[in-house]
Amino acid sequence: MELPKEGCLLRIYIGESDRHGSQELYEWLVMQARAQGLAGATVLRGIMGYGAHSRIHTFKIERLSTDLPIIVEIIDTRDAIERYLDSVEDSIHEGLVTLENVQVHAYRWRTPPSTGQKPS
Repeated sequence: MELPKEGCLLRIYIGESDRHGSQELYEWLVMQARAQGLAGATVLRGIMGYGAHSRIHTFKIERLSTDLPIIVEIIDTRDAIERYLDSVEDSIHEGLVTLENVQVHAYRWRTPPSTGQKPS
């Protein structure tokens, strides 16, 4: 898969305890992105933050939170990101979703020595 130089970055800010049925929401979002053939996704776990409710979520022992901030980042073409977002948006009940234009400098992978083929 190749990405054009002009891409789109989707960031979804949610809580670690957010769910989609019995599955963690961040995991479900990544699996949906993979199923739709998006270029890639990364999940980042924050050590501190707050959102619309202004409650502090932190990893500090004296205030250990079970709902740390999670950011799901996905980069692909704007059209692909918008199709994906249309399919998952109703499952994001709380949080923040942002889109921004990005310049794709490189999108590479190494061919595994055992297969000699690019990943699908």
